Amino acid sequence: MAGNTKVNEFMAMIIAKNQGETEFHQAVKEVVESLIPFLEENPEYQFSKILDRITEPERVIMFRVPWVDDQGEIQVNRGYRIEMNSAIGPYKGGLRFHPTVNLGILKFLAFEQVFKNSLTSLPLGGGKGGSDFDPKGKSDNEVMRFCQSFMTELQRHIGQNTDVPAGDIGVGGREIGFLFGQYKRIRNEFTGVLTGKGLQWGGSLIRPEATGYGAVYFAEEMLKTRGDSFKGKTVAVSGSGNVAQFAVEKVIALGGKVVTLSDSNGFIYDPDGIDAEKLSYVLDLKNTRRGRISEYAKKYNVAYTEGQRPWSVKCDVALPCATQNEIEKHEAEALVANGCVVVCEGANMPSTPEAVEVFLEARILYGPGKAANAGGVAVSGLEMTQNSMRLSWTREEVDARLQQIMKDIHGTCMKYGKDDSGFVNYVNGANIGGFIKVADSMMAQGFV
Repeated sequence: MAGNTKVNEFMAMIIAKNQGETEFHQAVKEVVESLIPFLEENPEYQFSKILDRITEPERVIMFRVPWVDDQGEIQVNRGYRIEMNSAIGPYKGGLRFHPTVNLGILKFLAFEQVFKNSLTSLPLGGGKGGSDFDPKGKSDNEVMRFCQSFMTELQRHIGQNTDVPAGDIGVGGREIGFLFGQYKRIRNEFTGVLTGKGLQWGGSLIRPEATGYGAVYFAEEMLKTRGDSFKGKTVAVSGSGNVAQFAVEKVIALGGKVVTLSDSNGFIYDPDGIDAEKLSYVLDLKNTRRGRISEYAKKYNVAYTEGQRPWSVKCDVALPCATQNEIEKHEAEALVANGCVVVCEGANMPSTPEAVEVFLEARILYGPGKAANAGGVAVSGLEMTQNSMRLSWTREEVDARLQQIMKDIHGTCMKYGKDDSGFVNYVNGANIGGFIKVADSMMAQGFV
């Protein structure tokens, strides 16, 4: 009860200081609930006010982004960069271009990124940025003009040893290319200031696949704790973008059967499973033609449910790979009732707090995003290393390093999350494991 009181007192302060930022409140509360018992046993962190400091960004940058559309009209968007914590390395985290982007969402993502990057064991701080610009429906020239305007301001605040952005929702290879070109043009230097670059100009093999592959590797490690594997498992996946696509590819390789994909309009259910040929169609549909997942249903004559998410479908493993808060309490209850034994998050915070509670009470294997989807930033870190060394590793080398990083993250979660009964609370494990490295570094560096 005392722990609950301390959580509530701390959250009251956070909400008062960060009004209206509901996603940030949610992310902080989830971490604080794990950390309060740990902090009571380790009072040195309380004395140094680590929790107060780790929830306050080191720097928040907001700026105007004017650009001209194809009709010659001037458009104005808002740009952001949240430099959250640099205790263990330069700020690292993606850029998101989407109409829903606001300060609260980016602060939640930056806060999560601090713990995620710590868990990888790579020397990376946490940051996040983006804009309310929507690349959907825009021409390549419009996207280029926006990216050039955005980078004209952002370049003042980033650098290979300061802050290294990457892609996120709405920021793929095309956008990274335009952003990198403008940075190079203004600064007159060719450095690893962005990750997710093209292979010909400093990118890393496996980077596009990394988040999806990493989530599946993490889920495989969780299954191993119960003597199981993906072989023969029915898998529900949400989303149909980069993370979902490569999660499907890796599940197929490990012997599982993926039966769902979705987008913001609805989901498809393919009881025969999405094989390599069907996945190739999805890649062309979403990456080249930028179509809707409903077209898959028409082509392969399968069910399409408009306006809903795939969590009512019977499955053994659920991989939410779309966006935040996409699994609500009733959907979590449906997953558990239908026999789902693993929920492993490819997206950032896709389960609401009430949904997480359902998973933990049912004692299923639940892998939170800050641990399960850390593969993307892990390979971004490996891309930075290759850039610094002026060399490129083979696909096999990068994939082997990614697998080992995901195994190590799983081991950290086991170390700090396993209770006396043998049940692993991966939420506690990820939060405490990620916190310790950052907190110790902050204490060593003084009150800065």
